[in-house]
Amino acid sequence: MKALFLLSSLPLSAAPFFEITAHPNPVGIDPQIGGLCMLPDGRLAGAFHRGEILFYNPKDQSWTEFARGLHEPLGLVPDGDSFLVMQRPELTRISDTDDDGKADLFETVSDDFGMSGNYHEFAFGPARGPDGSLYIGLNVASNGAGIRPEIRGEWSPAGKLNQEEMRVIKDDWKEIKDKAGRMYARVSYRGWILKVSPSGETTPFASGFRSPDGLGFDNRGRLLVTDNQGDWRGTSPLYTVEKGGFYGHPASLIWEEDWDGRDPLDVSVEELEALRTPASGLMPQGELANSPTEPILIPSTWGPYAGQILIGDMSQKRLVRFLADEVNGVAQGATLPFIDQPDIGNGNHRFAFGEDGTLWIGKTRLSWAGSRGLISIKAPPADIFTVTACKLTKEGKEQKLTLTFSQPLADDPESPPITRHRYHYHAKYGSEKVDLAQVPVHGLYPGEDNKTLELTLEVKKGFLHEIDLSQFQSQSGQAIEGTKLYYNAVEIP
Repeated sequence: MKALFLLSSLPLSAAPFFEITAHPNPVGIDPQIGGLCMLPDGRLAGAFHRGEILFYNPKDQSWTEFARGLHEPLGLVPDGDSFLVMQRPELTRISDTDDDGKADLFETVSDDFGMSGNYHEFAFGPARGPDGSLYIGLNVASNGAGIRPEIRGEWSPAGKLNQEEMRVIKDDWKEIKDKAGRMYARVSYRGWILKVSPSGETTPFASGFRSPDGLGFDNRGRLLVTDNQGDWRGTSPLYTVEKGGFYGHPASLIWEEDWDGRDPLDVSVEELEALRTPASGLMPQGELANSPTEPILIPSTWGPYAGQILIGDMSQKRLVRFLADEVNGVAQGATLPFIDQPDIGNGNHRFAFGEDGTLWIGKTRLSWAGSRGLISIKAPPADIFTVTACKLTKEGKEQKLTLTFSQPLADDPESPPITRHRYHYHAKYGSEKVDLAQVPVHGLYPGEDNKTLELTLEVKKGFLHEIDLSQFQSQSGQAIEGTKLYYNAVEIP
């Protein structure tokens, strides 16, 4: 099943397109894909929601089973002739030792984290770093339910409810659940990113996460992690994660080595604000994303998009791009809609690029919004007109945002409409846009080759700046791919 989906109706030249193909689902399998990777022979390996790992051969569109019996696998990477799979309870190495095409050896690589039995304690990853270490992300629990009678790992007393009270279910739980917090982390390292060394040693790496469904690395070897809008998340963020950092959700703080024993619910917003590292990118809720998933580096076969970061989303029928910038040594940047068309569908969860540039997308819904199945997108034409960079600089007293385009911009462009806003950092679920304002453009300067456009304007620290790009065309008449750009000004030069 194949279709060419136009991005827009153009007045002159033909519109750029993305060739999307839907692939058959395996028979008798719930086709929700939690992990996806390419094999050297051109096949794909997919980890499925109900616990299977299957191989897909694009040449004859056939599926073959490799393993089954896993517990909610939500990540898969190759490891020589084996695979590393992130199950809910552990990171596992799976091997076929007798070369019959079926897994026969399952080895625990790491289970050094707690489980309370709460339904929301998903485990994501692994992502492999430049040094060969693996990184995994652990969800916090939700007060939509309590815990199970049997837990694994250490229990923290830092909370208003004890273990026995947390085991209360149904109607009795509704009366006391707010004492647990909207999200909680009463067993070890929930809400953390953990690092697993090549030898299997597991160490806490960074805290402050709510639902870190996506882990990946950029072209500089920096760890990127997405999170989902909710409590302490005004909108969905993309973080550049460093060792020892705290990324905003307080539930996980009780597992800091030097934590003073307080219930995170008793910590003031001001104290948390002083501790936290802001997001590098923000994705406005409902406009750009709702529940972002895996970030992945775009390869050279994707022309003007090479080196940028692609991000999936569970709810929106689009992908997201991230254009990295760095100001005062701090990672920040811009997010844009990518392949923004209904026909891509939602539930875009896990990604893999083939050697020919084909992008493979595994879908899931995990009982929320989403979809199921496997699609592929062919590498696009090289002449797509889009923004490829957005950089914030300062010249004298003037702040400048410089946009770089993949093709020369049409002559005499007009100033694009620009607004800015921010989000509350608070315990409530999500945030409306606050301090919304228009941003006047004081100067507009195309570069000599018309591939850059310098905007002189006031950029405000701590605000998300929305630029409407929809009026821009290339010199050949192409409409722009990616009509909105959201620049997150963590720092000002």
